[in-house]
Amino acid sequence: MLTFLVLDSFLITMLFGLSLHSLKRNAMRTKSLKKNKINVVTLGCSKNVYDSEVLMGQLKANEMDVAHEEEGNIVVINTCGFIDNAKEESVNTILEYVKQKEEGEVDKVFVTGCLSERYKPDLQKEIPDVDQYFGTTELPGLLKALGADYKHELIGERITTTPKNYAYLKIAEGCDRPCSFCAIPLMRGKHKSKSIEHLVIEAKKLAANGVTELILIAQDLTYYGLDLYKKRNLAELLENLVQVEGIEWIRLHYAFPSGFPVDVLDVMNREPKVCNYIDIPLQHIADHILKSMRRGTTMEKTNALLDRFRESVPGMTIRTTLIVGYPGETEEDFQLMKQWVKDQRFERLGCFTYSHEENTHAFNLEDDVPEEVKMDRANQIMEIQSQISWELNQQKIGKEFKIVVDRKEGNYFIGRTEFDSPDVDNEVLVDATKFYLKTGDYAMVTITEAEDFDLYAEPLVALERPQALHAKRATKK
Repeated sequence: MLTFLVLDSFLITMLFGLSLHSLKRNAMRTKSLKKNKINVVTLGCSKNVYDSEVLMGQLKANEMDVAHEEEGNIVVINTCGFIDNAKEESVNTILEYVKQKEEGEVDKVFVTGCLSERYKPDLQKEIPDVDQYFGTTELPGLLKALGADYKHELIGERITTTPKNYAYLKIAEGCDRPCSFCAIPLMRGKHKSKSIEHLVIEAKKLAANGVTELILIAQDLTYYGLDLYKKRNLAELLENLVQVEGIEWIRLHYAFPSGFPVDVLDVMNREPKVCNYIDIPLQHIADHILKSMRRGTTMEKTNALLDRFRESVPGMTIRTTLIVGYPGETEEDFQLMKQWVKDQRFERLGCFTYSHEENTHAFNLEDDVPEEVKMDRANQIMEIQSQISWELNQQKIGKEFKIVVDRKEGNYFIGRTEFDSPDVDNEVLVDATKFYLKTGDYAMVTITEAEDFDLYAEPLVALERPQALHAKRATKK
């Protein structure tokens, strides 16, 4: 057998001018020359979604093969480091891909985003098999590690990962607010607005690619412009964005109650493209908790602002989020918040348990509310909100609404009204076995049934199914 192997090697060398050594060398060269495919994995919030899309746009401009959450031999994980659950998910995802690297399923693993910004030295020590870690402001370095150049001239060149009809438009980065519980300034830095001109260009490019709904995002939307224009300039930005042809809806996310620019309400009331919707995390309502949270407001001021919203824009939807279990929150504080939620009857509401984050101001306080109490309080708030949402949705039965169709899922087309953001709010379901709609299109519907967070509807005018049109054409022929 050995003689055969030696003879076989000799014949190969004689006939083809190759040796076993050169064959191995060529095989290694072939592996090194194979085309790389970069898989970008996104964890966390919509700001991370936006950042991943920008990264992918840069890679595409460098003529590199890139995909979002698909198979690839090079993986970039865009992490979240906001609260414990998000950090755990990020670490588990990193470990999953490191294991794939060890098993030869992927060649390289890179980590970026908030977790990497916040804990880079710890991650490098604990998970050294990651090829390289990058912070939130190190895009040029990440691109270089991937064999790409950072192209400064690109404005709005992104590969969107959301359904084709909507996209996030990040109008600012970072945050100047001193909220005691929040680690975002540690990870994202100071507030930095983008210029109106830049954002209009970006919006036009999105519209040219079929986007009809812009969801404006920032760590603090209502702080926009203070650094660039020396005034809160969100209203002027909106007045420019509504001029972009092809945009149907503009939605506002992540407003802040202190210093809210009320001229935004005038634009919302005047411009039909600006949705009568605002996402404004209020976090708590007990005065001593708000003071400890360093929110710069009080219960009285908060209620006055909410009254101003509803008076200025009749029928507007207010989405808020609350935190339960903050240090020092008593049962009396919680009962106050429960009653306040019942009184305000928010159209949309989410509730989170307090996460004790190191290097925040609140980390110096005792995390004195047990986890089981936090969870119970969060559940109680959401039970109240579920009932409120059910009652409000019952009032919609028989009424007509304009919806956008996001997707088809099973036997339903899934849409939203202007009063609903994707992923977090109500959805409108249209029976796909009876009616045909196109994803990405807008349609007028009548609400026929309602649950606490889902609405069922029938379109006023349904499209003909493609197969029916095909059959008609065949008959005509």
